[in-house]
Amino acid sequence: MRAVIQRVSQGAVRVGGELVAEIEKGLVILLGIGPEDNMAIAEQMADKIATLRIFEDQDEKMNLSVLDVAGQALVVSQFTLYADTNKGRRPSFIGAARPELAEPLVTVFANMLMDRGVPTKMGVFGAHMEVSLINDGPVTLIMEY
Repeated sequence: MRAVIQRVSQGAVRVGGELVAEIEKGLVILLGIGPEDNMAIAEQMADKIATLRIFEDQDEKMNLSVLDVAGQALVVSQFTLYADTNKGRRPSFIGAARPELAEPLVTVFANMLMDRGVPTKMGVFGAHMEVSLINDGPVTLIMEY
């Protein structure tokens, strides 16, 4: 499982020009699922992200989590995080999980964040999405399990 985590002051997803999800202060999480990923890995990732201290405290130190700042999360499925660009000019995506595995795991991951107290919204799996955000910092992290 791979995630690109961005600390944001706002984020949104549109599909076909329609707003489907929007958050204010929090995290936009681009989430890729690999073929070996499972519920245990999703749980580890959700635990880590919910408590990741990447928000600033009163001393401008990154000591607070999304939970501490009452932030939200926006989870966007992103199979392209498993792109292999080593050969040729067109990326290969054979390293990404098939949709029948990936879609439920993305949903499970989002639900796990909610279970940990992070209000979480989602993009639309498999759709052509327009993702907009205002990166706060900028703070962008890559996580892999």
